[in-house]
Amino acid sequence: MSYIIILTLFSFIFSNEVCFDIESNPEPLHPGLSNFTKYVHVLDCFHVYAEPSINDAKVLHVAAVVAELLDNNEDGIVDDPGIEILLRESNAMIPVFLSEFSPSMDDVWNYYEGCVSAALFKNEINPSQPGYWGEDATVEEVLHTINVCGHVEMYPSTFNLAPNSSLMSDAMDIARGGQFINIPNQYPESAWYHYDDWTCDYECMAVEYLYWCIVSHMGLLDNIQICNGIDNEWELCSPELFQSIDLLMYSIITSSEYNLPHLAPDGNYCPSSVQGDLNYDGVINISDIIILVNSIITGVYSIQNDLNLDSQNDILDIIYLVNIILDVN
Repeated sequence: MSYIIILTLFSFIFSNEVCFDIESNPEPLHPGLSNFTKYVHVLDCFHVYAEPSINDAKVLHVAAVVAELLDNNEDGIVDDPGIEILLRESNAMIPVFLSEFSPSMDDVWNYYEGCVSAALFKNEINPSQPGYWGEDATVEEVLHTINVCGHVEMYPSTFNLAPNSSLMSDAMDIARGGQFINIPNQYPESAWYHYDDWTCDYECMAVEYLYWCIVSHMGLLDNIQICNGIDNEWELCSPELFQSIDLLMYSIITSSEYNLPHLAPDGNYCPSSVQGDLNYDGVINISDIIILVNSIITGVYSIQNDLNLDSQNDILDIIYLVNIILDVN
């Protein structure tokens, strides 16, 4: 009994805060969706469907990561209105299956009319390690879906996937040491992106490349163990390496024109209805400044408190918050 209590307390202490509700499948008679029982509509533009065997914590984790990537400053509003419209109009969705042998997979691929670019399996989701390579694939698969259903359609001259079609395809050719429609027997020494999955064509390579660039900039790969684990595919595992070597893609990733996410999801999503309302009391005042100051003093980074989106909690966030208060008053 004591062991069960300890596990329960551990789960409670380390559970993520996600302000979404899991609903029942709104389309149980749809031939592509009939095997799903759990559903979350994220920010009114993105669907998460899960099979009954997927526990609620994992379903909510997927929903939180979707929200954090679309609303990176967590103010409750999708950062790019154009992407929001595209995702909504295309019925963008990520399905969560028990395994790759799930019969639901064929149903989705054969009958779902919306945009589905990736899927997640139960054993790929780890809410305690959000986005950590080898532990949680949620950030990767959700990014693939948002990028393909959103950015490629919204900004084709920048993100189109075909050879010689976009700034990104040009950048990938440089990163691979040349333009390879098919995977070469050996990549040039100059390459820092050398994905070798023979089932992945050029456009697939471009989707993977965009993922590596975004998470490198986020710092999600900046770990010796991860670097060693991915060096057969990708070498720029720190933000500094990415910035200094992949110059063209760094300029794209950091451009304000495309509103790509810069902050790594942490699996928590419970935004204030008003930016700067850090205690969720409906007003922005000295109480919120105190919360922000305490956050800075403790040195524990909070994406919710990073009001100027520079990946730090510091005096600049306090100035930003004071300006919000002055504008409100």
